[in-house]
Amino acid sequence: MITPAIAQAGAPILRSQAQLVDKISDPKILELIDCLTNTAIAHQGVGIAAPQIFQPFRVIIIASHPSDRYPDAPKMTPVAMINPRLLAHGKQIVEDWESCLSVPHTRGLVPRYQQIEVEYNTSSGEVKQEILTDFVARIFQHELDHLDGILFTDRITDH
Repeated sequence: MITPAIAQAGAPILRSQAQLVDKISDPKILELIDCLTNTAIAHQGVGIAAPQIFQPFRVIIIASHPSDRYPDAPKMTPVAMINPRLLAHGKQIVEDWESCLSVPHTRGLVPRYQQIEVEYNTSSGEVKQEILTDFVARIFQHELDHLDGILFTDRITDH
């Protein structure tokens, strides 16, 4: 499968609010999920959001795995999240290094909540609620930002 181009910083779609997915069972959404998953894997990404491949929908993939950039990342099967929402968060905020497929050759220290409660739809339409922690919580927050037109560079702290 040929993977699509990844939107780079400066592309207007990366600063736009993504649209809710009304019809989760739409074959185009299922195709988008496959495309996002394959693109994340092909580019060694730990997550990706639909706007990063020029699709204006609230769909993200979390695909944590150890890599050169994140050697301590947990290994997990990629998870598609449709219309993801942050429901609640813990009090603890942790700074850690982030990078992004849409902002190549850039890393920065970003503060994120260490523990979050999230809700999303699966590709079969099921509503799931989960508690995410540490690196996986960081990925979720990073990808959710993409759906709201925010890049990680907007959140880098100045030390």
